Amino acid sequence: MDAKKTCIINLGGSLIVPDKINVDFLKEFRALIIEHIEKDNKRFLFITGGGQTARRYANAAQVISSDIEDEDKDWLGIHATRLNAHLIRTIFRDYAHPRINTNPHDLEDFFQCKQPIMIAAGWRPGFSTDYDTVLLARYLNIKKVVNLSNIDYVYDKDPKKFPDAKKIEEMSWEEFRKISTAEWSPGLNAPFDPVAAAYAEKEDLETVTLNGANLKNLDAYLNGEKFEGTLIKNN
Repeated sequence: MDAKKTCIINLGGSLIVPDKINVDFLKEFRALIIEHIEKDNKRFLFITGGGQTARRYANAAQVISSDIEDEDKDWLGIHATRLNAHLIRTIFRDYAHPRINTNPHDLEDFFQCKQPIMIAAGWRPGFSTDYDTVLLARYLNIKKVVNLSNIDYVYDKDPKKFPDAKKIEEMSWEEFRKISTAEWSPGLNAPFDPVAAAYAEKEDLETVTLNGANLKNLDAYLNGEKFEGTLIKNN
């Protein structure tokens, strides 16, 4: 896989499993990605999140045994990301490398991959797939990352709680970290986790946050056209 020609996409679990497996979205997403592969010879690296599957397992464990450690919750989430990764690999079977990457420090498959799609999942406790995405981008010398989630923009505060929340179209990593939580915790629901944000700032990466459910908007971004979303980068 030629990393310099590869679009790296952090595919949020909220898109794959918002409540149940989002079959309609995955059908349309698959068609769009294949179109870009066949039309533009694009290559993709997907890193899958855990979504509601991860949270349900962690919540169930907490209810059953109140002394569950964060590390155990993280492992449940990691395996949820891997299950979602295998689902994505399966639906792209004819286009995807057969092995799911679960260690962002192991790059051998990426450099040997001849298929247009490579898929990665969660690595180890203490980090989200956002962090895995940033690590892979850094090691593969990819300077731009697409973060697909269930929000249109990053906002200055939670729009679900504050009707006057304002969307932000462009911001620095320093500005982003000021309005986001300071620490990682299992099941954290945020546009980009704080550990990953700090590392992205250090490595001078750009991240575009898009609502993955709006596939026309994703298509516009992939075509280099005007799109709706939030660009985060260093000043």
